[in-house]
Amino acid sequence: MTEDMLKTAVLYSAEAPNEEQTKRFEAFVRERYGEDVDFRWEETPDMLGGGFRLKVGSEVFDWSVEGRFQQLKEAIRKVAKRHENVVPLIKETIRTWTPEAIAQEVGVVTTVGDGIATVTGLDNATFGEILIFSNGARGMVQDIRENELGCILFDEDGDVSEGSSVKRTAKTAGVPVGENFLGRVVDPLGVPIDGKGDIAEADYFPVEAPAPGIVKRQPVNTPLETGILAIDAMFPIGRGQRELIIGDRQTGKTAIALDAMINQNGKNCITIYVAIGQKTSSVVQLTNTLKKYDALKHSIVVLASASDSAPLQYIAPYAGCAMAEYFMHQGKDVLIVYDDLSKHAVAYRTMSLLLGRSPGREAFPGDVFYLHSRLLERSARMADQYGGGSITALPIVETQAGDVSAYIPTNIISITDGQLFLENELFFSGQRPAINVGISVSRVGGDAQTKAMKKAAGTLKLDLAQYREMEVFSQFASDLDEQTRKQLTYGQGLMRMLRQPQYHPYSQQEQVILLVSAMAHAMQDIETDQIPEFLRTLLEKFHRDHPEIGEEIEREKDLSDQLKAKIEDVAKECAKDFLRGNRE
Repeated sequence: MTEDMLKTAVLYSAEAPNEEQTKRFEAFVRERYGEDVDFRWEETPDMLGGGFRLKVGSEVFDWSVEGRFQQLKEAIRKVAKRHENVVPLIKETIRTWTPEAIAQEVGVVTTVGDGIATVTGLDNATFGEILIFSNGARGMVQDIRENELGCILFDEDGDVSEGSSVKRTAKTAGVPVGENFLGRVVDPLGVPIDGKGDIAEADYFPVEAPAPGIVKRQPVNTPLETGILAIDAMFPIGRGQRELIIGDRQTGKTAIALDAMINQNGKNCITIYVAIGQKTSSVVQLTNTLKKYDALKHSIVVLASASDSAPLQYIAPYAGCAMAEYFMHQGKDVLIVYDDLSKHAVAYRTMSLLLGRSPGREAFPGDVFYLHSRLLERSARMADQYGGGSITALPIVETQAGDVSAYIPTNIISITDGQLFLENELFFSGQRPAINVGISVSRVGGDAQTKAMKKAAGTLKLDLAQYREMEVFSQFASDLDEQTRKQLTYGQGLMRMLRQPQYHPYSQQEQVILLVSAMAHAMQDIETDQIPEFLRTLLEKFHRDHPEIGEEIEREKDLSDQLKAKIEDVAKECAKDFLRGNRE
């Protein structure tokens, strides 16, 4: 606070204070701010209910009727929040409450528009602090300049106008968290929007928090099963990993994330879906799907829709991450989906340009890399002495015409631990999920697989790569030798096996059985269009006639040579029966 601002203390009221009141106010100002303060009174006819309001620089002491009512309201709110039987406590609070001389730093709005407000007079406000406007709207400090602040608004800016007063809260942006949020749909500020009533929070977590240090982490070596055979076999995801899902619009990116969420049923893993810039109708449909497959009970949906302001879309993934951190600190595992970070970057670009920041490449501000790195670095698997919980992130990024070398995709690829690249051509040819085996990668790899899965997958990735290469060359050959024809048939069978319907995740034992059977060439003589029916028949046979095989895989998490040979024998026998049945 500058020296010039301290020289004048202004007392506002509808009627002039009497001599005794004036002496008391002057004594209060001298005691708090020193002898050199100039005290004066200013008439304010529109002060509701009477009383006094004292302003010294940017600090305001509100002794008006309205101000005292707000103090009492806050005291009652604190009591009601902490206790269940609140009526006697509220009565006691009202009976014993006395107004306090609380200094509030108050500023003034100079400009407002497009969800951005410029504020002067709040000299001690800090970056990320929440501000309250005179109409009750909330905002957050995002720019600190020499004589003014740039503030983003979380509520509608229609009632905020030039000259409106703004108060500091001395609180950084945060979101309510707790077990009661499971099964609910909330906005980025933690307010329920599903019509099921208020949510009692257990705690209040800051939306921006430092990532756990190296000492607090442990290696990513525990699988997070998605139930999708192509992913769990070739690009495994571990608890605490960040695996990017990248591809053009409408190539099945959200479908993969949704299947992974559904597959966490019964696996003691909480799932959070953050929708950024999505259509509300799409999120409603996704929520209904989670409910249908009994996955909503362990899920939280955070929605910042396309119709919401850029500041709300900007804060959404951080709010979702804060909710995830609450569970991680309790030693629980969390899977969080950010859908999608392309729209998040666009919202941040919009906000930054409105705040007057210098644009860089593709008009994005210079700190857009830090925007996503400080979010994704919060995903981790904590060491046992720090609870042992984890946050696994599946960020989604949309590309244009498959261009993975664009600015935002390359940024996020460099932050994450691998990517699943979905290809248009594969998708439209019917390969679902449309994962490009050549570009996709998991940097954690086999460390995030059980021994059974690792042994079962074997050379699957290499076999598929050879098939894709041979497929290209075979287009130009008029006559193929028998060995090449067999290899092409084998590759086509593998691709057909990896074509998996949505909402039909495989268990680990089913995946191991299918992989061992396929790698043993059990499907070699079966027509490609008959493979889905054969796979169903094969799994039914194992569940019905050989349940001990699946039980051993689940129990031991390993694949012995004897067990592998047994699976291969049963699979080949099943294939013979299947072919015989088709011929008959």
